[in-house]
Amino acid sequence: MSQRLLYISNGHGEDNHSAHVIRTLRAIRPDLEIGALPIVGEGNDYHKLNVPIIGPTYTLPSGGFTFMNRLRLINDIRAGLLTMTWKQFQAMKQYASQVDFVAATGDAVGQAFAYLSGKPFVSFISPLSSTYEGTLNVDFILWNILKSERCRAVFTRDAYTAEDLRQQGLEKIHFGGIPALDRLKPTGKDLQLADDEQMVALLPGSRTAEAVENLKLEMQLVLKVAQLNPGLQFRAALVPSVLAEVEALTQSLQGRIARTQGWQYEQCSGDRQADWVRLSHPGTDDYPHPVEILCYSDAFSDIAYRCNLVIGMAGLAVNHAMAIGKPIVQIAGQGPQFTYAFAEAQQRLLGLSVQTIGKRAATPEILQEAAHCVVKTLDDASYLQACEENGRQRFGPFGASARIANSILKHMDEAIAADPTHSPAVDLGQL
Repeated sequence: MSQRLLYISNGHGEDNHSAHVIRTLRAIRPDLEIGALPIVGEGNDYHKLNVPIIGPTYTLPSGGFTFMNRLRLINDIRAGLLTMTWKQFQAMKQYASQVDFVAATGDAVGQAFAYLSGKPFVSFISPLSSTYEGTLNVDFILWNILKSERCRAVFTRDAYTAEDLRQQGLEKIHFGGIPALDRLKPTGKDLQLADDEQMVALLPGSRTAEAVENLKLEMQLVLKVAQLNPGLQFRAALVPSVLAEVEALTQSLQGRIARTQGWQYEQCSGDRQADWVRLSHPGTDDYPHPVEILCYSDAFSDIAYRCNLVIGMAGLAVNHAMAIGKPIVQIAGQGPQFTYAFAEAQQRLLGLSVQTIGKRAATPEILQEAAHCVVKTLDDASYLQACEENGRQRFGPFGASARIANSILKHMDEAIAADPTHSPAVDLGQL
């Protein structure tokens, strides 16, 4: 009988973490059967790996970010949150009866599903960190889930949180890290960069509608930055759905960008299909220095490693850039994810590497302040060095995928060995 694992996650970033661990699990144990339950969103990271989804999926109006604005929870409930959660729970219970072990990535919701599965499990509490407030105040329900015998190991995103929870009495706690960092390596993508000029990366996020609005703000900021330092280069790392919207974006902005600010659009074809576009601004009376932004849908790793600074309006992607030593300048948008509350919390999580400009959605005045911050930061050699050290300290060493995957397999094997009802796999070599 093949071994079976159920992966539960409750969030888009959590899906990403889980997908990277699953890739490692498959590399170590190719015959392991894995099913997934993404509690929030459609589970696109699982679909890319052909991991079967075992329950219904749906997209919340809030995008899953009710912790920043509890009023959004009302809209989620009206959209069927409770009904869908109950259907997911029923699907999980039915599927869990056929699996040997469970892995859960997320906060209390995902961990509660894992506990209620009735199976032993390993927990990765990736959204939770002691760095926000100096110590992590785990609620009563989650604490008892993590302390339960069924929970065999708990992993954190950063070492500081692991040590904090260990001091609070959670002996099974371990530092995990960010699994995606294990595969964050340059691919040799030609970014068309001049070697003697600095490059600024634009990270507007991955949720299409919000990311398009964020990109609009970043385009305005780029205009202001380019007037202060005309020699800078700009590259945007976009997900494919956002890149597809860029042409419509430039055509639909009838006032603020397409007409009065003069952005032009050019689609550039690769060997098979268009994989990057150029947004160019020839200059106006207000913005006399021309500027261009090259936007790529498949070059995040290359852009992250080659850039000198990141203009960030994203979550996990900003974490990745910070972990490899990049300075981040953040401006807030309208959300639902990247509001000032999110940006401020992310700054506390990532420490000195992040500078958040403004305390509300970016205005022209905030954008001007951010532009000065970008130029000043690029000239501060001691600060740039401090960012490199901060990234290593907060999220190093890399290797999260292997640490978490090996723990899952170890505890799953132990659980199977201790289960007298489990039918062992047949060794065909002995027949």
